[in-house]
Order: sequence, then structure tokens, then C-alpha cells
Amino acid sequence: MKGLRGLLLTLVLVALAAGLGAWGGARYVLRAEQEPSLHAFLHGKLNLSSDQKAKLDVLESQFAVRRSAREAELRLANAELAAAIEAKHENSPEVQSAIEHFHDVMGELQKETIVHILDMRAILTPNQAAIFDKRVSEALTEETK
Repeated sequence: MKGLRGLLLTLVLVALAAGLGAWGGARYVLRAEQEPSLHAFLHGKLNLSSDQKAKLDVLESQFAVRRSAREAELRLANAELAAAIEAKHENSPEVQSAIEHFHDVMGELQKETIVHILDMRAILTPNQAAIFDKRVSEALTEETK
């Protein structure tokens, strides 16, 4: 009986660790997009023309809608994971499915964020794009330094 209890506790801890890892990864992705530094850099340091600013405003409002929807999906996926863990307190197929769902949604948000960054880049002049590329590279590698 004691061994079974230890096994169950281990499985619960593994599931919680997986959920926390997924949650942490999502927070990292979301924080990277929510930080104003890249957008502030784009608006403040690249001397955008009024035409570029207008195009950027459209891109940003379109992405805000998509990002908000993905963030809602992430919250739902987290709730599904919590419910799956709560239901069986083991690393069940339902827990694994909920983890996969969360990862899928997080991956889609990351893909949409990259497409958004490339869409913003497309409205820049070659000189602006070179400066922007350097800043994007710095943003993507900041935490590894």
C-alpha cells in the first residue's frame, strides 16, 4: 500500500511538473509578445513614415485579436489540464492529451507571433529592416546571454 501511495504521489508530481513547465513556456512566449520593447523600438527608433505607421496600426490591431483568442485558448487548455489531473491524480491519457492540447495552442501562438513580426518587417525600408532584424535577434536571444 505504501509503495502504491508513493507511485501515485510521484505521478501527480510529474503531471504537475509537466503542467508547470508548459505554463512557464507559455508565459515566456506571451511575455515576449506583451513586452512593449519591440513595438516601442519599431515606433520610436525607426522613423516610420505616416504610411508605415498606418500599415503598422492595422497589423497590430489584427494581431491583437488573434493573440487575444490564442491566450483564451491557452487558459482553456490549462483548465483542461487541471481538470484532467484533478479527475484521476495520475499521468493518464487524459492528462497527456491535455498537455498535448496546451502545447499545440502554445505552438500556434508562437507561429502567429513570428508571422506578425515578419509582417511588420515587410512594411520597412531595407535600412529599417536591417536595424529591426538586429533588434529581433537580440530579443530572441536576450535570456540566453
